Amino acid sequence: MSKSDGETPVCADEGKTHIRDRLANDAPPEATDSSEIKPTTWLIGSSELKDHILARIGINRMGHRVTPGLYSIGRPGPESPVFVTSNYTLSFDSLRSSLKGLDGYILVLDTQGANVWTAARKGAFGTDELVNRIKTTKLESVVKHRKLILPQLSAPGVNAFEVEKRSGFKVEYGPIRAKDIPEFLRIGRATPEMRLMQFNLTDRLVLIPVELNHLSLPLIIAVVVLYVIGGISLSAAAAVAALSGVALFPVLLPWLPTKDFCTKGFTLGILLALPFAVAAFWSHQESVLWLRLMYVLTFMLLMPPVTAYLALNFTGSSPFTSRTGIKREIFRYVPLMAGSFVLGATLYIAITVMQYIG
Repeated sequence: MSKSDGETPVCADEGKTHIRDRLANDAPPEATDSSEIKPTTWLIGSSELKDHILARIGINRMGHRVTPGLYSIGRPGPESPVFVTSNYTLSFDSLRSSLKGLDGYILVLDTQGANVWTAARKGAFGTDELVNRIKTTKLESVVKHRKLILPQLSAPGVNAFEVEKRSGFKVEYGPIRAKDIPEFLRIGRATPEMRLMQFNLTDRLVLIPVELNHLSLPLIIAVVVLYVIGGISLSAAAAVAALSGVALFPVLLPWLPTKDFCTKGFTLGILLALPFAVAAFWSHQESVLWLRLMYVLTFMLLMPPVTAYLALNFTGSSPFTSRTGIKREIFRYVPLMAGSFVLGATLYIAITVMQYIG
């Protein structure tokens, strides 16, 4: 879900794919000449809207693709602009819907179904793919000019100097949001506002459905198992910790203290664990003090790492992180989170055994 495409980046998993053909004649991708100019339109129909909904909630994630190649929109000529995007349907549809009333070409790269930002960080939206797509579509014979307009957030994957050296086409980066393209073309440049990535509440909210979809089945299983093992308090604690990591964390992201996602998530997990810890302390008044404190410590050790681990999923969707920063967080904090969780689980097992033997 690239911000440069008016949607939030979602990492694309590798695996078996089904390429959805979006050609006007509904020919299968295999039957399409890579140099053919395929017509498209700015209109978004019911089938596209259905595709968008499924993509947002993570159903058939790898199936939301368009055929790579060169597309025409409106009635372009040899001087018409050429826009470059990924073959993720949300990216492609966001771009073409923003070109209402304009004439131009859309060069779609093969990014394995990843959005622009994700693909650029993975290298799929990169120099080699861009140069190769220029050659296979014979773009030099379609337009007289030698300028490509790329989404700004594709910059990490593209070496503009190499692209011009190898293809003769100069790279120009457009605005963050596809909706700003008409104004960008009118004034001939991107304003500072067009370059600003805000990642506001709406951007963060659209990330939640796909995360909930991925989490739902394992969470249901965990809640049922934990209810059988430890009752309502343990199963409720698991549900709160997990759901907060995928739903509450993105909402509160800018206001949580610390810089790293892991520590932000851990802080949120601690705050959520406090009511469970206090309730456990007072609900076991018949027990000795040290045992009541063990109950408290169990919740404080188990819940925060769950929330923090799930919060890591949002590092690939946020402009607050970089590839090196994500790796640093993983290597620095994941062992600590695992240690906290194992220690909390061990402590709970010990408490259960002690209660069993009296």
